[in-house]
Amino acid sequence: MSQEQNCPCAAYCALQATLESVGGKWKLPVLCSLTANGSSRYNELLKNVKGISNTMLSQTLRELERDHLVIRKVFAEIPIRVEYDLSEDSRKLQPIMLELIKWQISRNQ
Repeated sequence: MSQEQNCPCAAYCALQATLESVGGKWKLPVLCSLTANGSSRYNELLKNVKGISNTMLSQTLRELERDHLVIRKVFAEIPIRVEYDLSEDSRKLQPIMLELIKWQISRNQ
């Protein structure tokens, strides 16, 4: 049997691509904060995601926006107001994240 027959992910692994989009230390905490608190400004996220630095929050938000998991809304006000919110793709991840939480809890019982 060839490798392609053994692993459906031989050419392109959708699971690996997914983990790259949501993996890392800060992406899930940022997504969880937006899930719990709704649309948030940068400083709100900085306060709600414990331990994250300015640099890491900025980088994480850019990566999440690049991967279409977070929407950055700029309001034409003075001073300019920017808010971050979950995209539709992120909202589709919520039930999966809840199942992962349940799975982990069941492993610890």
